[in-house]
Amino acid sequence: MSHGQSSDSARPSRPPQELLMSFLVNTPVEKMTGPYARRWWALLVLCLSLLITVMANTSLIVAAPDMTTDLGLSSSDLQWVVDSYTVPYAALMLVLGAIGDKYSRRGALVLGLLIFAGGSVMGSLVDETSLVIVARAIMGVGAAVVMPATLSLVVATFPRSERAKAITAWAATSGVAVAVGPLVSGWLLEDHAWGSTFLINVPFAVLAVFGALALVPPSKAEGMGRIDYVGGLLSIVTVGSLIYAAIEGPHSGWGVGPVTAAVIASVGLVAFIAWELRHPHPMLNVRMFALRPFTGSMLAVMFFFFGMFAVIYYATQFLQFVLGYGALDTGVRLLPLGGAVFLGSAVTGVLAPKLGVRVMAVTGLTVGTAGMFLLTQIDKGSTYGDFLVPLMMLGLALGLAISPATDTIMGSFPESELGVGGGVNDTALELGGALGIAVLGSLLGTAYRDELTDLVGNRLPAEAMETAKDSVGAGLAVAQRVAQDPSVEPQQAQTAVDAVHQAFAHGVAQTSLIGGIIMAAGTLIVLAVLPGRRGFARKSAEPGAGTAVSEAATVREHTGSPR
Repeated sequence: MSHGQSSDSARPSRPPQELLMSFLVNTPVEKMTGPYARRWWALLVLCLSLLITVMANTSLIVAAPDMTTDLGLSSSDLQWVVDSYTVPYAALMLVLGAIGDKYSRRGALVLGLLIFAGGSVMGSLVDETSLVIVARAIMGVGAAVVMPATLSLVVATFPRSERAKAITAWAATSGVAVAVGPLVSGWLLEDHAWGSTFLINVPFAVLAVFGALALVPPSKAEGMGRIDYVGGLLSIVTVGSLIYAAIEGPHSGWGVGPVTAAVIASVGLVAFIAWELRHPHPMLNVRMFALRPFTGSMLAVMFFFFGMFAVIYYATQFLQFVLGYGALDTGVRLLPLGGAVFLGSAVTGVLAPKLGVRVMAVTGLTVGTAGMFLLTQIDKGSTYGDFLVPLMMLGLALGLAISPATDTIMGSFPESELGVGGGVNDTALELGGALGIAVLGSLLGTAYRDELTDLVGNRLPAEAMETAKDSVGAGLAVAQRVAQDPSVEPQQAQTAVDAVHQAFAHGVAQTSLIGGIIMAAGTLIVLAVLPGRRGFARKSAEPGAGTAVSEAATVREHTGSPR
């Protein structure tokens, strides 16, 4: 036996628990004497976790036609397949962020990823509408744990001098996911059923779990008191009811359900504010909303995603139903949006420390608003090129505006409330997106129905006409049935298709006009609320900290939140 072999055989084997402990990162970030050495690898894991939760929302838009055909979904069914993810996602983030702060931010991330993966597996296996909705809701709960945990861990893991860069990467990931989701979904749908768009989440979630354990250091709030569960419950009721009313009211009419939800949301909001003002350790320090940097940044996030999600919602439908692109081709044509996000993020990384949050947020919103107004020129003869520039403008705007605003929001919270800060930021993002799809999606449907009625009149049977008015997909299905009728001339069938295309293009143009007006108003509001750099107290930040840190320090100073 050789000397090398003797040494190997003499070396004691390491017990499994020791191997496991060497794999895990065990030192809490709060107890590290210097910056965590593998923090950029940790950021990669956190961005991957964020990517799959955002993609779960946007990938379904491309998969919707296949799901509608396979499951026989009505317009209302499809709305709730999409929004059953959104409601728990937005309503639970604040509370679950606080729980992560108290017990373990990394533990919350891992648990959320496992819940998300479980819901994805269920969604890939079921074939009933109600069960798909349940699966999406489970995924939404998992995402509500994951998303604030990713942002709080980014802030906790990076030193203040690098925090703005890390948050820029985080914000860019959320924007890129908007474009990548349809691409991945389209690629899968080329050869697989719609269930594959759920199942693809699982390997990435598992990879993120192992990455979190191996690369992301543990973190939790030091000296955090009891969680304000009453305030948390009131926030869940308020946000959940508001989103339900916003979705169901415009879509199905303001009947008993949506009106009741709106009343509950109003009462819940008043009760939440009153409770939080009196509570010694509130879930959310509502006095922060009196501070212009914090509130202006929140509004910037909300207004921007109001427009972004709505445009993605109807642009993908136009590309698929009017221009006839397949799912993969549609996803590929959204990629320039993701490239523009990277460009905007690079620019904001250079300019934000020099110009401040107000300039970057207002500039981004202005560019995004202009992009939406360009979509008012869409008509039946429009091509992909007519969407390319507006989509790139929206991507550039996201890169410019969101990371400085997010940096300011997160910088407004003490270290003990980073999960709450992440929940607040992400609630604004998700609430804006949900309202955008609900409000502008409803306006799109109304404009489409009215225009189709004017164009077709009584030339279709009443029942077929009602079906055609439900959605552009339903309208094309009716036109296809008309074409298969031997008693109908081919020219008449083509006329029906042209009418559906023209009605939907009209709807896109009209909706973009209203959306542009709302975003323009939002831009003016943000301009008025966010103070300029001279409006902030002259408080020194650490070297290289970036403008958002010093600006956010003023927010903490006025709200009594020490850092």
